[in-house]
Amino acid sequence: MEKFKAEIAKKLNANASQISLYWKGRVGLYALLKANGIGKGDEVIIPAFTCVVVPNAIIYLGAKPVYVDVNKDTFNTTLNHIKEKVTTKTKCIVIQNTFGLSSEIEEIVEFAKEKEIVTIEDCTHGFGGSYNGKPNGVFADASFFSTQWNKPFSTGIGGFVFLKDKTISQQLSLVNVELALPSFKEKLMLGILIKARKFLLNPTTYWTLLKTYRFLSKKGIVVGSSSGEEITSVIMPKNYFKAFSKTQEKEGLRGLKKLDDLLETRRKNGLLFNQFLKNNGKTYVKEELYKNHSFLKLPVLVKDREVFKFRAEKASINLGDWFVSMIHPITKDFSNWELDDKEFPIAKEVSEKILNLDTDTKNPDKVITFLQENLNEIV
Repeated sequence: MEKFKAEIAKKLNANASQISLYWKGRVGLYALLKANGIGKGDEVIIPAFTCVVVPNAIIYLGAKPVYVDVNKDTFNTTLNHIKEKVTTKTKCIVIQNTFGLSSEIEEIVEFAKEKEIVTIEDCTHGFGGSYNGKPNGVFADASFFSTQWNKPFSTGIGGFVFLKDKTISQQLSLVNVELALPSFKEKLMLGILIKARKFLLNPTTYWTLLKTYRFLSKKGIVVGSSSGEEITSVIMPKNYFKAFSKTQEKEGLRGLKKLDDLLETRRKNGLLFNQFLKNNGKTYVKEELYKNHSFLKLPVLVKDREVFKFRAEKASINLGDWFVSMIHPITKDFSNWELDDKEFPIAKEVSEKILNLDTDTKNPDKVITFLQENLNEIV
């Protein structure tokens, strides 16, 4: 796996020794929290607009997720929101890169250092992008990344962490000894899925394959990015803490070779879609945020999500549904995750209206035409 680690490290201007690989990105977050000694009675601050696997990694260790609202322009947390929630029990702050956009990282990291609080960047959307001229993920004490389907580059499922603060490198190594090895069946199934996606996925088949994959993944029939208890409960699944595989490494090395071209395509299309939204008086990404946005996805707020998705499917337009709830994909009864949705009005409002445009498309004009035809449905 050293070659893959080295290629990742190049993108971060780092050393391969600072990279650790995992079956999924969320497993990397769990490893970082555990290596930092976070456990029962500790509090970890996270955005109230995220994926359920983030609070779950915290809960699995007996710690408490503490939520903060997000900014309406960036969909990220702010330093002011975080300050309101810091207590003597706060041991970690997770700083999220949302859809490819980072914001206020340096300010949050500086504040955390003064308080002796660990910082971790959630860069599951951000690899390959930059913040204030430096690679996403190199500002906090550590960061975790995802290489799952539709992330900056894909290994099918998978993830890795970057450790900036080397004082816990030994602890992380000890934690990683506990990693279970993927089974032959899991590796075989993942390899089949990677090939199937490569040869079968296109705009015409997108919606059918997406629904089929999610159904089979949720039932545990195929290897999935979101399966079973990981997205339905706070109980840590058996063999959750799992290592990376050679199957993932091979696909990852291929993906990294294409990353720069993909980033260029996403940025070009993201800016095109964003300008359309701006010109038509809809919610858009402000120009001052462009330099720190890699446009993995372009958020679009809509009046009726089901209607918009139905029309997109009919028109063969790829749409993402990331963060369509405050702790995606949980849509109701957040009590197990200790989240009161009434406390976070911006996150609640955005999560009820958001969809994401696929910026990795060879036919951006078709997307613009679809947006124009459905302009009245867009907020």
